[in-house]
Amino acid sequence: MNKTRWTFLAVLLAAGLAAPTFAADPPVIPAEVPAPTPPKTDSKKKSAATKSAKTAATKPAAKKADDVVKFPSPEPAVVSQKKVNVRGQARINSEVVSHLDKGDKITVLEEITTAKKPNEPDKWYKISLPSSAPAWVFASYLDADKKVKSTRLNMRSGPGENFSVLGTIEKGTAVNVLETKGEWHKIEPPASAYAFVAAHLVTLEPPAPPVIASKPTPPPPPPVEVAAQPPVGAAQEPPPAVIAQTTPPLVPVILPKPPGPPPEEPLAKRVVSREGIIKSSVSIQAPSHYVLRGLENNKTINYLTSPATNDFVKNYWGKKVFVTGEEVLDERWPNTPVIEVETIQEIAEPEAPK
Repeated sequence: MNKTRWTFLAVLLAAGLAAPTFAADPPVIPAEVPAPTPPKTDSKKKSAATKSAKTAATKPAAKKADDVVKFPSPEPAVVSQKKVNVRGQARINSEVVSHLDKGDKITVLEEITTAKKPNEPDKWYKISLPSSAPAWVFASYLDADKKVKSTRLNMRSGPGENFSVLGTIEKGTAVNVLETKGEWHKIEPPASAYAFVAAHLVTLEPPAPPVIASKPTPPPPPPVEVAAQPPVGAAQEPPPAVIAQTTPPLVPVILPKPPGPPPEEPLAKRVVSREGIIKSSVSIQAPSHYVLRGLENNKTINYLTSPATNDFVKNYWGKKVFVTGEEVLDERWPNTPVIEVETIQEIAEPEAPK
């Protein structure tokens, strides 16, 4: 009986332990949370994005920037070739804005090295724009006084925005308008305008060596005479008396006057002898009332005067004579000299044959 009791207790105990399991509520199973729905993607945008990614993967690296070397100061240079093109940019395909010839002087501002390309120079010089090159500005940015009214105004190589920029002009700067084409003005290029030439066509001039002023060499100091010291114990002579030196008074030096030209010697008298016929002069302004005419052509040879009186000559009027005296010139009659008569000798007529 005890065995039966213990068996019954064991069955009850086992049933009590298992009862809570069957009496409890079943476990709550959480409901599934749906996964987030991905946004709809347009097929066209997807293909464009894919294409952009592929293009970016195959696109070459960005072009290397030009190397620019600025000179500390503008360098003088000379053109070494004939018919050199001046371009708006440091590129062989840039527009030509002017031309230079061999021997032309230019001013180099910068040296530009571009990427190496076949059949194209990779070194260029930025130069001051030659005065023969045109420069154009947009007319609307100039006021009535032809001054720039915008903050900065671009200068271009032609009348349009598709031409290269050759520099800028600051606000308030006055320009000299040379020509107008539509909405653009052609102006005289200012000093700040620039352009480009291939470097191998230009030779930089070497700078002038600095001039060093030489200092004058000072004269050597005069020798110092050292007086001989007397032997020890010898009697020393008293020093000579110091004679005061007085400066002699300054005596003015009178330089002799340079010798002038030698005095002119009086001209010797020009004594002449003439043959002719004595006649009266025609002009009342003549230096004499009488003239000596030639025997053959009756032309006036000389005017005749006498220091004493003209009556001396008058006595021989119309006669053939031989006159002797000093021949001089009158300023009023430079072509006919005057004879101051000293002697008159009548020429006798030859006798007619019988």
